Amino acid sequence: MWVFFGASVLVALTPGANNLLGLHHGMTHGVRHGLAGLGGRLAAFTLLIAAVAAGLGQLLAASETALTIIKWAGAAYLLYLGLRVLIATFRGETGTAELPKTPTTAWRVTRKEFGVAITNPKAILIFTAFVPQFIDAGQGAFPAQIALLGAVYLLAEFLAGSVYVGAGAAVKTVKLSRRARRTLDRGTGVVLVGLAGVLATSNA
Repeated sequence: MWVFFGASVLVALTPGANNLLGLHHGMTHGVRHGLAGLGGRLAAFTLLIAAVAAGLGQLLAASETALTIIKWAGAAYLLYLGLRVLIATFRGETGTAELPKTPTTAWRVTRKEFGVAITNPKAILIFTAFVPQFIDAGQGAFPAQIALLGAVYLLAEFLAGSVYVGAGAAVKTVKLSRRARRTLDRGTGVVLVGLAGVLATSNA
């Protein structure tokens, strides 16, 4: 179990769309909103774990059509989020000098990360290919073991996600200039758009 936990932490720490959003939310809105977004991610992963435990995950992973639909939905959503961030920077809607006209709520951040996580085919493969490798046929029923290993992975994801949120919140406390913050936000937008392109051209 400790081997699985260590491997899960390494997988969860890998930079990706959700971790980038966690960093961005921590940097832009603070720890509370960042953790709310992380909660949305964990909720999506919980649904995926439940699907795998029920036997639906393998069917989904084996369906090229289903994975293609999920892939394009995820790519479109990442592109949408990236363009929104970029457009906001050019409109001057970011920065510390003034507050947004419509403050982002924790619920909105939660929905955003949930959407990214649930439409990420890589996340599906984590629970259909990575986690099952640690199943021991002699240790009980498959659904029970998937549930247990899934819970351990969620803990690893929470710890890793908290690192990104904390790093973003630490940057927020530095009181960056408006220009520096706009540059960071533009970088986030560019990376999100780039990830959308990578996802769209992947074979997953």
